[in-house]
Amino acid sequence: MSDREFELAASPHLKAGVSTARIMWSVVGSLVPVVAASAWFFGYPALLVILSATLGAVATERAFGPRGSLRDGSAAITGLLLGLALPAGLPLWMAFVGGAFGIGFGKAIFGGLGQNVFNPALLGRAFLQAAFPVALTTWPAVGGGWTATRGATFAVPFTGGATADAVTAATPLGLWKFEGEATPLGALAIGQTGGSLGETASILILLGGAYLAWKRYLDWRIPVAVFGSVALLSAILSAIDPARYPGPLFMLFSGGLMLGAVYMATDPVTSPVTHAGAWIFGLGIGVLVVVIRSWGGLPEGVMYAILLMNALVPFIDRATRPRVFGTGRGAEAT
Repeated sequence: MSDREFELAASPHLKAGVSTARIMWSVVGSLVPVVAASAWFFGYPALLVILSATLGAVATERAFGPRGSLRDGSAAITGLLLGLALPAGLPLWMAFVGGAFGIGFGKAIFGGLGQNVFNPALLGRAFLQAAFPVALTTWPAVGGGWTATRGATFAVPFTGGATADAVTAATPLGLWKFEGEATPLGALAIGQTGGSLGETASILILLGGAYLAWKRYLDWRIPVAVFGSVALLSAILSAIDPARYPGPLFMLFSGGLMLGAVYMATDPVTSPVTHAGAWIFGLGIGVLVVVIRSWGGLPEGVMYAILLMNALVPFIDRATRPRVFGTGRGAEAT
């Protein structure tokens, strides 16, 4: 008989069969078809923009993150999501700076993975939106072939110049908000519209999200709450004044709603941990998206809606925490 018959150890005593790295790299893998779709519609500049954003995120993680942190895949996800939220003609140096800002000020400054308050990819895009508004709202048109130029891709940093001219096109949300022009649902669903790189693959995004939900790598309640609230509120508004407010299908498939709801709002670090909190969080995002799109100065509101709800997550978690058994409602565990 062994001298040590049992061992005392701190919890948890039962460990799940998945790791943070496995979840993160599974998310990266699910984004590969989305990246391929963006390259199909916008050519090689799309891949360069995504690559530049990812390099900026990875390089900053390598410089300021703990040793070995690149292996968990979180920096790669930040870069990929940021790149997919950018226009194809964005200068590569801006995409790199956005990736670096997202990791540096959205993650590292808070203490690393698991400590950040805001989604790093969206924080990087918000910075680029504030610093370079013209570049971030110049949308190259879909098509033109794999080798077609998309504008200022190779512009020299801080010169403001473009290396080539490119055909641009308004986004479906911009056309509706400023010109009252609707975009056919078929074009929205398969991505034949102007916009960010991630707006070209709604169907692929939904399939990737379904796979991640099936593997339990994301909380399905959040995107369902986002889509449900957007559909319901936009249906009510459209019924009141269809000439001013678009219908629910247009609101669901236009802009970055699919990418934001499936891949950004479900970030486990910046979303609620309770089931009730997930419903509240998703509902808040959906309502804010419709409000900003309908009455805000910008045609799109997904980025700001998610960031605003990120700030409320600690309060949502506190309000929806389960009751400790044997205590009154809201009692603290001891």
